Amino acid sequence: MAEISAKQVMELRKKSGAGIMDAKKALVASEGDMDKAMDYLREKGIAKAAKKSDRIAAEGLTDIVVKGNTAAIVELNSETDFVAASDPFKAVLKDVANLIVDNKPADVEAALELKTANGTLNDDLIATTQKTGEKVSLRRFTIVEKNDNENFGAYLHQGGRIAALTVVEGADEVTAKDVAMHVAAVNPEFLDRSEVSDERLAHERAIFKEETLNEGKPANIVDKIVEGRLNKFLSQICLADQDFVKDPDLTVEKYVASKDGKLKSFIRYEVGEGIEKKQTNLAEEIKEQLNK
Repeated sequence: MAEISAKQVMELRKKSGAGIMDAKKALVASEGDMDKAMDYLREKGIAKAAKKSDRIAAEGLTDIVVKGNTAAIVELNSETDFVAASDPFKAVLKDVANLIVDNKPADVEAALELKTANGTLNDDLIATTQKTGEKVSLRRFTIVEKNDNENFGAYLHQGGRIAALTVVEGADEVTAKDVAMHVAAVNPEFLDRSEVSDERLAHERAIFKEETLNEGKPANIVDKIVEGRLNKFLSQICLADQDFVKDPDLTVEKYVASKDGKLKSFIRYEVGEGIEKKQTNLAEEIKEQLNK
């Protein structure tokens, strides 16, 4: 039997998109012949899944798993919302989230190498790609830790299209979840004003000043108007200062304080945000095929 090197395995893996174990099996079966190994993977349907790697997966779902003082918020992508709603997709999403919260990998690349019953997480995603007929990929995750005197708030909106995870010092889980629901609905940029950079403040202040001057306001009150508008703007983008969705008479910070708590952190995922979706033109695609 030919000796298979790690370099060969990595080369085949890169070429085919197959997992490490599948690539090694293929090379062993083909006695180290790269072309025959590719044929082996194609025959097994593994390389077929790899061909989908250049497709844009901008749909999918998020999930949150909490275990003790550790939580993980995860986004798994597919090409269509139809597949995202399927049982195989939901099952692998739950497995991914649990695997991540249990092992706390440093990044997506490390997560894909986590061991599973079928080899690695990457192997599981390839298998799901084969099963669903669409590219399925782990886009991102965040691991959040808390102390014993803090509470997690986890909320999934629209079945997981949006996920929000919060940490509140004191108070209780109900309060933390209320804040998570607010985060999902309102989408704040910052926890509080201390997180807003000096550069951002200077930028917004300059815009408001130009706007105020263009309105012909008296020069002696321009700065006062600018600061007023800046404060209003900050109250709209900072979680602590936003009007609480369940009780607009209170800010989120005051609501949490009324429950003997304090805001600590939040994170919000929305499926596909920041991904440029591919626009297709069916007529053009058919025309291109006919001209080949």
